Amino acid sequence: MNGAKPDQRKDTPEKAKKTLNGYAYYSGLGFQMLAVIGIFTFIGYKIDENRSSNTPWFTALFSLIGVFGSMYLVIKSIKDKKS
Repeated sequence: MNGAKPDQRKDTPEKAKKTLNGYAYYSGLGFQMLAVIGIFTFIGYKIDENRSSNTPWFTALFSLIGVFGSMYLVIKSIKDKKS
């Protein structure tokens, strides 16, 4: 044998699967954040485009709303997962 104690062996298949599921879950949250921010920014952009404004106030406002909304969703999802 290689002299490794049972504790020092490679991950068991169950532990490896849990780790992979965790990576998939958290990368999915990242894509969810991108989608929410992108949708809100697009809405603000379209409002600014229709109003023909010189300063993109609605784009800035809606992108910030998207950031805060996506952060709320991420924090809520993490709290629910830990429960």
